[in-house]
Amino acid sequence: MHDDDSISNPLNGAEPLGEIINRRVSRRRLLEGGLVASAAMVVPGVSGCATQAAPGDADSGPSFQFDEIARGLDETHHVPEGYVTDVLVKWGDALFPNSPAFDPLNQTAASQARQFGYNCDFVGFLPLPSDGDERGLLCVNHEFTSTTLMLPDIAAGFPASITADVCAVEMAAHGGTVVEIEQRQGRWQVNLESPFNRRVFGHGTPMTYTGPAAGSPRLATASDPTGRTGHGTLNNCAGGITPWGTYLMAEENFHGYFQGTLDEAQAESANHARYGVPGGWFQWGRFYDDFNIDSEPNGPNRYGWVVEVDVLDPNSKPKKRTAMGRFKHEGAESVIAPDGRVVIYMGDDERFEYVYKFVTDRAYDASNREANLDLLDNGTLYVGRFAENGRLDWLPMRFGEGPLTPENGFASQADVVIETRRAADLLGATPMDRPEDVEAQPDTGRAYVMLTNNHLRTPENTNAANPRPMNAFGHIVEIINPNGDHAAETARWEVLLLCGDPSNPEVGSTWNPATTSDGWFGSPDNCAFDAQGRMWVATDGNIGSADGVWAIETDGPLRGTGKAFFRAPVGAEVCGPRFTPDGKTLFVAVQHPGAGERATFEAPTTRWPDFDPEVPPRPSVVAIYREDGGQIG
Repeated sequence: MHDDDSISNPLNGAEPLGEIINRRVSRRRLLEGGLVASAAMVVPGVSGCATQAAPGDADSGPSFQFDEIARGLDETHHVPEGYVTDVLVKWGDALFPNSPAFDPLNQTAASQARQFGYNCDFVGFLPLPSDGDERGLLCVNHEFTSTTLMLPDIAAGFPASITADVCAVEMAAHGGTVVEIEQRQGRWQVNLESPFNRRVFGHGTPMTYTGPAAGSPRLATASDPTGRTGHGTLNNCAGGITPWGTYLMAEENFHGYFQGTLDEAQAESANHARYGVPGGWFQWGRFYDDFNIDSEPNGPNRYGWVVEVDVLDPNSKPKKRTAMGRFKHEGAESVIAPDGRVVIYMGDDERFEYVYKFVTDRAYDASNREANLDLLDNGTLYVGRFAENGRLDWLPMRFGEGPLTPENGFASQADVVIETRRAADLLGATPMDRPEDVEAQPDTGRAYVMLTNNHLRTPENTNAANPRPMNAFGHIVEIINPNGDHAAETARWEVLLLCGDPSNPEVGSTWNPATTSDGWFGSPDNCAFDAQGRMWVATDGNIGSADGVWAIETDGPLRGTGKAFFRAPVGAEVCGPRFTPDGKTLFVAVQHPGAGERATFEAPTTRWPDFDPEVPPRPSVVAIYREDGGQIG
């Protein structure tokens, strides 16, 4: 994620989740007879405590069987003893038989269009039928371009050094990649001959808007007066793979791509301000009117959606599913409710923003793939309100109900989904501390919210019973659904972990005491569940050490224990992660390796993974295996 410390939410009197946690922890501590003596001890009643009774089956021993790696920071990546890695696909790698060779000194949009894109984030895996070795489609988002790190002769004059040609390269490096991989002698390799291989671009890939906002005048521009045809997808952070085998690309920080001046007299000015538009990170608006709000005030309304790609039809046109709301989407992971309806969990990754879910109207039909291809056009979007007593209410976001009426400026469901954030404000949703990935744990009815951090919370927003005046390390919230029903409109919530260094009492973390000095982390970002239903968490901004992947116990006496498994090279965050269904491969995306405060193409902090003085660092997807071919962990 490109974190710009922005806050777009006026809060409207709603409480930050941190205040609610503080009071719950404080009250429970008092009920137990006083404060804990050390931050390394865990609060009774709050998940992470060794004596906490956890949902699900308890096991007296650790579920993870690997030798933990050490904390640290250096130029390469690390895995435990007994594990091996392959850098499966790197920025600039060929995707087709006619792809040009990677030439970092002479990059063009035409060459990048035939190569793996930059800053890989979400990783999805879809198995394919096979008569021999395993096959599958790898689906990878390319969130953004670190332009001064990826292109030569840019940093010195930035941003004036950005030309139309540079913007075209950036656009081609955005979007996503679908590429077939196949196992040969137990290791995955890219199949350049596959008919499924394709690139989706930040600008230039035709798309269709579907759902309630499709055709709205608020989506109309000179290049698309109908408001029904998109031209690309950008800042795709996390995402999802649906039960029917499509790829969901979540558009996150779209505000950063727009230039221009907010004009209070312009009809969309308040809407733009609520999303932080214009962000001005990229220079596209100098050359393309679609990214300049002075020329096209509706341009930002065309981004911030979830995009569905039918990867089994490489000629299909991606669809922006507007029924799922418009915000800075981090993830779109699905689970099937007991009645067969599909539930998609989503976070809005900005400080003081909200957690959402979308529930389809119709049930998933496992026997008829075609019947599922438009499931995401009809359903109910909900936003979460987390109460102090542990109750979670999912508030439906339907036009005409509650405050979502013409009196408050909503003329239709199109307006509700275009201004999802404002609608959530009016409903009284709970502002969260950067909600990123939200994923359901298989077969338990639970879901987990990764809350990365919020160091901008002021001391006035904390409780005296909680020693955290700001949430610099983030936390993980567990949602417990009644009878395992993810479609339910009420649930319970608990804190699985307050992250950070347990040896520092001022941090106030709640790790299980079995967690070692290597096993704790900060800034949880993405998570995944393996073939056994165990949780693995990737970080973005781990303080004091490299980012990486940690295994987390969620049940039994060791609930709340972390264990370090993968460490990234300097400058990188870790995205993904994704397991193959058999649990024998873990894919992780290593994003912006070599980054740093003064890092450039000419002087990065590492040249991972090639370590060639003539080649810049290259964002890559890494495949991790056990040496003996067994299941990971």
